[in-house]
Amino acid sequence: MSKPATHPAKVTIEVVAKRAGVSKGLVSFALNNRPGVAPETRVRILQVAKELGWKPSLRARSLSTQRSYALGLVIARNPDVLASDPFFPSFIAGVESILAPEGRALVLSVVPDAETELKTYRSLVADGRVDGVFLSDLRHGDPRIPLLAELGLPAVTLGRPDGASPFPAVTVDDTPGVIASVAHLATLGHRRIAHVAGSSTLLHGSRRRAAFAAAVREAGLPEGQTIETDFSVAAGSDATRRLLTQETPPTAIVYANDPMAIAGLGMAHELGVRVPDELSITGYDDIDICRYVYPPLTTVSAAPMVWGRAAASTLLALMENGSADDVDLPAARLVIRGSTAPPRG
Repeated sequence: MSKPATHPAKVTIEVVAKRAGVSKGLVSFALNNRPGVAPETRVRILQVAKELGWKPSLRARSLSTQRSYALGLVIARNPDVLASDPFFPSFIAGVESILAPEGRALVLSVVPDAETELKTYRSLVADGRVDGVFLSDLRHGDPRIPLLAELGLPAVTLGRPDGASPFPAVTVDDTPGVIASVAHLATLGHRRIAHVAGSSTLLHGSRRRAAFAAAVREAGLPEGQTIETDFSVAAGSDATRRLLTQETPPTAIVYANDPMAIAGLGMAHELGVRVPDELSITGYDDIDICRYVYPPLTTVSAAPMVWGRAAASTLLALMENGSADDVDLPAARLVIRGSTAPPRG
């Protein structure tokens, strides 16, 4: 009769202390890199912990340091819109690549509106659930910035706010990518270029819209038609239908994100409009699927994983040192693929 499987006992601080011949308190100080431990003793404790296979308990660390060892990301968007936009999963993957080796977790909350978002921040602080947060989708005169400052919660803004902020910003300048999209289309010979824009309540939505208008003027073209959306796939498809069923439709459309551009590509096919022979399309973000749709999508690369890694590193530095510098990542750049071509005729 076989014996039941046994599992090795969990290595605790008590076990490490007994093997190293020191007190539990001294082991705790050494493992948490706190002062008060002689260098040679710290080395011996760490070596014993490694030999025994000791792993930190997040709960124990939280209790001893009064920290949650978690960072928060609160997103105020319709879940259906969020589900169709791969930007945030890529951004989160970048964040996790920094947090996981540090033994930290990411607390994600998706809320329906801005008012609920403010309540969520208050709740996160009151419950001690996070040590800092990432502030995304910046708005005009963003009320979250003074709230987080009042709550004393460290934060990193994804983008630079349009007002005063005590927090470091990690930015990717999106305007060069939009300008390059219009310039590329104009160079191909397009004169009727439309823009399917994102929400003007968000700084990046209004910024990309302004960049599009400026680029059209710079190219000496007639003012381009703009349709504002909520960044959703459904809105992108609907806007494309409206544009292409006009008496004089555009020959090119610049979309504010890739999911809307891909939806627009599908709508063009449905209406019998050939891409890129009769319509050129550009997107924004350069999500993976852009390479595999037909034709492959010309788009603007914003490197969301790189953005996530930089934001996480900056927030950890802020929490550790009490301050951190702004980080300006390389500007978004145009990636030309098969969805753009000279207009027919």
